[in-house]
Amino acid sequence: MKISVVVTLKKEVLDPQGKVVEQTLKNMGYESVSNVRQGKHFEIDINENDKNKAIKIANEICKNLLTNVVIEDYSINLK
Repeated sequence: MKISVVVTLKKEVLDPQGKVVEQTLKNMGYESVSNVRQGKHFEIDINENDKNKAIKIANEICKNLLTNVVIEDYSINLK
C-alpha cells in the first residue's frame, strides 16, 4: 500500500524559509500569494493490505523518525 506523508511546521512555529519564498514570489509579481509554509513530502510503500495496519505503521514511522512532534505536524494519505 502506498502512503503519502506531508510534514509541516506547526502554525505557531516561525517558518523563515516559507517567508523567504513568499517574499520572493511577491517580488516576482505574485501579489496575491500569502502565508507560504514549507514542508517535507514522503512517499512510502508499506507491504500491508489492511488499511488500518498500514496507517498505524505510518503513524509510528512519523513519530519515530520523520517528524519532530514538538514543532511539526504531519498528515497521512493513502494512495
